[in-house]
Amino acid sequence: MVAESLDDVPVGTTVRVRDVTGADPVSLRLLEMGLTPGVAIRLVGKSPFGDPLELEVRGYRLSIRRQEAARVAIGDR
Repeated sequence: MVAESLDDVPVGTTVRVRDVTGADPVSLRLLEMGLTPGVAIRLVGKSPFGDPLELEVRGYRLSIRRQEAARVAIGDR
């Protein structure tokens, strides 16, 4: 199975952002937090029920909801 969005990525995997979908305040906030096209993201962990996700991006840690992670389209490592 190939992951197409950030919410499908296994823990420990590093991927690159391809796009952030949507044109609403949530999408804009994800871009403001550094999830811009081309940036590398490593999924550090998931809570026991899979929400939220802990990411490492641009040298800092970020937690986002799984619903928000589904908006982040990913490309190759």
